[in-house]
Amino acid sequence: MSSPTPDALLGPADIRELAAALGVRPTKQRGQNFVIDANTVRRIVRTAEVRPDDVVVEVGPGLGSLTLALLEAADRVTAVEIDDVLAAALPATVGARMPERAERFALVHSDAMHVTELPGPAPTALVANLPYNVAVPVLLHMLDTFPSIERTLVMVQSEVADRLAAAPGNKVYGVPSVKANWYAEVKRAGAIGRNVFWPAPNVDSGLVSLVRRAEPIKTTASKREVFAVVDAAFAQRRKTLRAALAGWAGSAAAAEAALVAAGVSPQARGESLTVEEFARIAEHKDAITRHEESGT
Repeated sequence: MSSPTPDALLGPADIRELAAALGVRPTKQRGQNFVIDANTVRRIVRTAEVRPDDVVVEVGPGLGSLTLALLEAADRVTAVEIDDVLAAALPATVGARMPERAERFALVHSDAMHVTELPGPAPTALVANLPYNVAVPVLLHMLDTFPSIERTLVMVQSEVADRLAAAPGNKVYGVPSVKANWYAEVKRAGAIGRNVFWPAPNVDSGLVSLVRRAEPIKTTASKREVFAVVDAAFAQRRKTLRAALAGWAGSAAAAEAALVAAGVSPQARGESLTVEEFARIAEHKDAITRHEESGT
């Protein structure tokens, strides 16, 4: 396999030239901020620990900055792009700048939230600069839809990165933290400044690493049942679980029965619970039925 030419990656002038040729103006609606620094995309690929045998899926490739860096390191790359103009242009960019890797690249022109299958071998890694407004739902959808993804590295708004990587007891621990933990071990993996983007965003960015759990959470409850408890607990996060889960359980007393059966204090709050504890609560919804039948 021949190695890519040193100038194959896109720099600031290349990005602006490409955008001008395509008539592309980054839109706030789609959270488009294009990375214009080759050192940054190479750093992302290194941090993601992309291997020569990896099949990488990238969401929101934009003009192709990160795509080209991924193609340098991975066996193959599949990019998912929703924008009509960007999706049409990306294969030509890859072909022009890395012709020796063009056959290892595939494009899926779609909204990532609607993608249920990908061409070629199953993906082993997900690496993406995710648009801030859809980062969490897209990340969770991809992890759920493609269980073959072992390692993930996403660049997201700094506060979203903090939420995803937060541990129980942290004030920003919430729904994204618990749901991401259902699939993976999650941690912050670095910070990214504003000046590597065009246009420069008004917020800082952070890298989040997610390594899929070797063993799924041990529970008899389904993911949907567990996530229903999580959503209910954080919908009213200032309330005790006895009160917050009253709607989910049918009443505060029924919620208390499920919590006690699960070994969780009814006075606890959602932000103190691990994903395993949420799963135990979901498993004990039958305690609610027993509670109602006994009339207590």
